[in-house]
Amino acid sequence: MAQTHFGFEKVDESQKAEKVAGVFHSVASNYDLMNDLMSMGLHRIWKMFTIASANVLPGQRVLDIAGGTGDLALAFAKKAGKSGEVWLSDINSSMLQVGRDRLVDQGAIIPCVQLDAEKIPFAKNHFDLVTVSFGLRNMTHKEVALKEMCRVTKPGGKTMVLEFSQPVDLIKPIYDLYSFKVLPWLGQKIAGDAQSYRYLAESIRMHPDKETLKQMMLDAGFDEVEVHPLSGGIVALHIGYKY
Repeated sequence: MAQTHFGFEKVDESQKAEKVAGVFHSVASNYDLMNDLMSMGLHRIWKMFTIASANVLPGQRVLDIAGGTGDLALAFAKKAGKSGEVWLSDINSSMLQVGRDRLVDQGAIIPCVQLDAEKIPFAKNHFDLVTVSFGLRNMTHKEVALKEMCRVTKPGGKTMVLEFSQPVDLIKPIYDLYSFKVLPWLGQKIAGDAQSYRYLAESIRMHPDKETLKQMMLDAGFDEVEVHPLSGGIVALHIGYKY
């Protein structure tokens, strides 16, 4: 059985999806809190930048993968309007339920689908925009998922990957201290779950750096990839264009 990383631990590929699912079943009810803890609140600014860069137009089709609590999908739906088509998706049923309930509470009726990004159940060239925000690093076969995202993106469309990356050397010691000492402690104190937060910090370190991810997207079939490092490289937004 081939092996892959679950944080710093090596596990059989067949085990990773189950282990990641366990993490997100655990943190689903505290997902926004988790993001605030992990990013010190900056994730809201990063997502605003992503929404602005997406430039969704009325009538466009959008798929938000690993959409969490639905904040991106809601923003895209407002821009796409009634003539558009925006889907919220997640592989994790607990996360999808939290996102769906939040959207309904805000009066937004958006279709939701539980899907594996490595097997996207939509036709080729269907979407103007595909997005994945802080979800790619948890996927077992990232290269397969990227190929699937490219497949369902229309010519003239784009796929956007917002993900934690590798910070510049100047802030790396502070970032490491926060990630491996402060974050698990906060996770235990606030959410009663230190281990899940420790995994999330480890998963960031095992994720490809921004140049490696850019090449992976090109290899997946995108014709051009823009990279936008944010907050000293803590996060990077990759935009893959399909011509």
